Formats: sequence, structure tokens, C-alpha cells
Amino acid sequence: MAGNARKGDPRTTLEFLLRQQPRTYEEIVRDFGRLADELGEDVTLSTRHLRRLASGERASTTPVMRRVLQQMFGKPIDALLAPWGGEALPAVDESTGLVLATGQPTADRELIEMAARRAKSFALAAGQTELTSDVMEQVHADVQRLATDYPQMPLSELLPDLITTQDTVFTLLEQQRRPSQARQLYFLAGVTGGLLAKASHDLADPHAALTQARTAFVCADNADHNGLRAWIRGIQSLVSYWAGRTRESVKYAQSGAEFAATNTSSVWLPMNEARAWAALGNANAARAAIERAESAWDLVQEDEVDELGGLCSFGRTRQIYYAAEALSWLPSQAEAAGDYATRAVEAYADNSSPEWAFGDQAGSHSALAIARIQAGELEGAEEAVAPVLGLVPEQRINGIITCTQRVHRALRDSPLADAGADLQEQIEVFTRTPLKSLPR
Repeated sequence: MAGNARKGDPRTTLEFLLRQQPRTYEEIVRDFGRLADELGEDVTLSTRHLRRLASGERASTTPVMRRVLQQMFGKPIDALLAPWGGEALPAVDESTGLVLATGQPTADRELIEMAARRAKSFALAAGQTELTSDVMEQVHADVQRLATDYPQMPLSELLPDLITTQDTVFTLLEQQRRPSQARQLYFLAGVTGGLLAKASHDLADPHAALTQARTAFVCADNADHNGLRAWIRGIQSLVSYWAGRTRESVKYAQSGAEFAATNTSSVWLPMNEARAWAALGNANAARAAIERAESAWDLVQEDEVDELGGLCSFGRTRQIYYAAEALSWLPSQAEAAGDYATRAVEAYADNSSPEWAFGDQAGSHSALAIARIQAGELEGAEEAVAPVLGLVPEQRINGIITCTQRVHRALRDSPLADAGADLQEQIEVFTRTPLKSLPR
């Protein structure tokens, strides 16, 4: 076992993993050096530094050291240096050094995932000089999985892989590439940056979100892909809307339309614009944007962005939800908002649909609650928002918290305020524990 010592429980995940190795720390440090050479990274790691990282005494690492450690152990650096969670130690065959199955489903699944990450790291390192089609397909598959899973899974389950994937793509781009491969990698870097912009927004950090989005747009320029440019403008419009920067949201939506993309972003952009205009109280502009979005479907042609699916594609169900939310800002449109919200709630009730997204489902329920408050239906509003208030903290992303706060304000400003005191209190309790407050 690494270090030839087993005193107490591991203090970090890294120490846990090191203890599974039938090698000394000195041997592991030499393997680190060999892997760094294979990856073309100029970095060394001392035995003392490795011991301090493993013990939790030191957390500082350089970017290049982080990249090699992440490739070596198949985990993001934050996960490696995090306190060990007490999982069962897998057995190791002392004669061969092979990690054996534990017989425990959770631990064995982790072993399988570790093996897959290590296999992927090897493939990426082996293809450094000239990326093979298999390597490109692997990176594309990773990005596609993240795009597809993003709307349907808690961010805490996706964020480590999302960060690692972005780091992998950036690392591959730092090497000299054939123009066709470089364009594809820039395309994937742009998509990954857009997903991380959404993740930053979900954690209520609009500054980080827009930083990621600006870098993603640079990647889209390098890929020379109008569909990706338009999609990233949609991300920027979305982040600005939820940050309360509604005129900036309009600007980004209109800027995205200038790229004349014919993918589903051509529908998404005017729907983003509609929400922002509605938040500004401009009913005519909001309605006009909704009509432009509907007309855009006649010209839609799916491209490489849409083919990734999930967050990268904008479907009919999402359009209905956006219309419901937009019109819920406008008291004069309360009846139409209620109709759209009812349709959206019904559509999102099917969680087996590829379009299902827990965030948009919650937004639909919140929009319906607001419409019912405006109609004087307190019980109906309570019924509409109840599924949202049942979401676990891991699902309480920034947009969901903001939606429920809008329900709270609508109730406060309505004749139902006194009768709705209990519902207001439930919302206040719910919003006290958003995703951003959880330890990471």
C-alpha cells in the first residue's frame, strides 16, 4: 500500500485512493512524472508535497499539476482534496495490485467509473500528437452526455464531470491541431463553456456565468459556427434575465438573432426577449416577440448544436413554459398566462419525455401559481406551487428560488395577502436553503 502505513481512516479522497495502490509514495511520484511527460506537461511533484496533499495539510496546486493529478486519478482536484466520506475500502490483491470488487453496489459502481475515467485519460494521452477519430468521438460523447443530462439531474452530480471535461478540451486545444480538429474542439469548448455558464447561474453567480459565456463565445468564433454563437447569446440573455438585468437580456437576445442561425436558438432567442420585455412591463413587445418565435419554427433546421440535445436544444414544451412565465409578469395577460402555464404543467408531468427538465417544470408551476393568485384563487395557487416547495435543496437552483420569490411577491401584493400568510411562510422556509448554500 502507498506509504506503507494505514493509521486511521483516510483524511482525503486522494489519501483513500493512494491507499489502494500497491506502491510507495516514491513510486507514485515517479508515475506522476511519467504521465506528465506523456501529456506534454512541464511539472514535477515531490513525495513531501504528495503526502501533504493527501493528508489535507496543503491544498495549493498549480493549474498544470491539477491537470496531471486529475488525469492520473480520474477525479476533479476539488473532489480529490475533499475530506473522505467514509466509503467502504475496496480490497486489493497484494500479488497483482488489482482492485477487487467490494460486493457493495455503490462502491463497485465507483470502481467502474474510476476505471472508465482512467481508460479515457489513457486514450487522450495516447492521441496527443494526432488525435484519432476515437478520441474525438469520446470527447464529443462526453459533452453530449452533459448537455443531455443537465436539465434532468442535480447540478452536484454533473459539476465535477463538467469541469473535468472543460479542462480536457482546453488541454487538447493547447496542442497544435489540424484545422478541422481544432474547429471541432473549439465547438465542443464553446458548448462546455455554455453549460458551465448555466451552472454558474444556477449557483447564483452571474459574474462567473457571463465570464464563462464570453469565453464560450470566443470559442464559437474560432469554430466559426453561427448556430453556436446564437446559442451562447441565448445563454447570456438567460443569465442576464435571472440576474434582473432585463435590458441587457433583451440586448443579448437581439444580438443573437443577428447571426441568422436556423437552429432552435432562432426560437429560443425571441422567447428570451419576450420574458425580458414582460419583466420590463412592455406587453406589446413581449407579445410581438412570442409571435416571432412561433413564426421562426417554419424555418428551423437542426444543426450540430441541436443534435447534442438537452440544454442545447429548444423544444415546443420549453416555448410554452417561457410564454407562461413572460405573460405572468403582466396583469393584463393573466388569463393567457394561466392557459400557457396549464399546458406547460401538463407537458412537464411526463418525466420520461426528452424535453423534461426539473427547473422548467418548477417554473411552469410557479407561473401557474402567479396566474391563479391574479385570478383570486388562493387554493389553486397553493396546489400549483406545492410540487416546487417539495424539491430537495440539491434541486433548488437559482431560477427556481427566483420563481418562488415571484410567487411570494405576487401574493404579497394581492388582496389574498392575509389569507395567504401560511403559503408565504412556506416559500420563505423553502428559499432559506438554496443550492448555492450547500457545501461543495
